[in-house]
Order: sequence, then structure tokens, then C-alpha cells
Amino acid sequence: MRPTLRLLSLALLCCLMAQPALAMPPPMTKSDLLARSDLVALVRILGVTCTGVVKDSSTGEELPQYSAKAELIEVVKGDEMKGASIAITFHAISKGLMGGWTVYYYPGEMVWAHLVGKDGTYTTTWWNGRGDVIEKAMTTELPTKAGETVSLHRTRLEHPDR
Repeated sequence: MRPTLRLLSLALLCCLMAQPALAMPPPMTKSDLLARSDLVALVRILGVTCTGVVKDSSTGEELPQYSAKAELIEVVKGDEMKGASIAITFHAISKGLMGGWTVYYYPGEMVWAHLVGKDGTYTTTWWNGRGDVIEKAMTTELPTKAGETVSLHRTRLEHPDR
């Protein structure tokens, strides 16, 4: 009887000492993303600015915060107009916390996005709210210091007679 009591005590101790397992939250379904989003649009990312860097208290990692300037190419849901510019805010998430699952936006890419927010400032609805990439980014390198910007360089074509 004593070995069984010891085994049960050890099992109880292990359960009490165990920390909760961290796992990536499940993806939202397409219908949930659509229902929970304020804006669903095809966007072209014109530029990304690093708005600040915070240090993760548990890992010490430097985590940049960003604001992407995006042009609305097509709007499926929301009050914003096609052709308008919006800001999409996002930030790095510690790789030590459930692995890296940050939702990034890169200059030059055209991508479908499910967003929440209002008045021209949005963030991605859920980690799988950044949808299909229609055009690849010109770069996947983002700024790392506050105030730095990586922009899409667009040339304007004008008629030679003007």
C-alpha cells in the first residue's frame, strides 16, 4: 500500500508543479473572421514604420512595434473607401512565448486582410487574418529602430506633353 501512496503523492506533486502548456490559439474560420472584422480588404502596403521597441519582461527580447501605411485596393466589408489610405498597427511577439506567430506586413505586397479598428487605424483581427498574398513584397526586412521607415518607391508616370 505504501508504494501506491508514494506514487500518488508524486503524481499530485507533479501536477501542482506543472506550468500550463502554452499553445498557439486555433485559427478563426473564414466566416468568423468576416463576422468579427470591421474591415475586410485587399491592401497594398506602401510603407512600414517602426513606432517603438519594447523589451519583453520574461525573455528580455527587443520587440519592435510597427505601423504600416496601406492603400485599399478593394473593400469587401467596412466603411472605408477604395483608394483610401489606412494604418495597420502590429508588433512582434516573443519567440519564447508559443513560438513566433507575429502577423507582419511588408512594403510592396498586396494582401487580403481582415482588420479591426476604426477611423483609419486598424490591426489584424486574428493571427490568421492576414490572407492570401496577391503580389509579393519588395522586401521582408523591416525597420528595427523607432522612427525608421521602409517604403515602397513608386514612380509616377506622366504624359510627356504636360
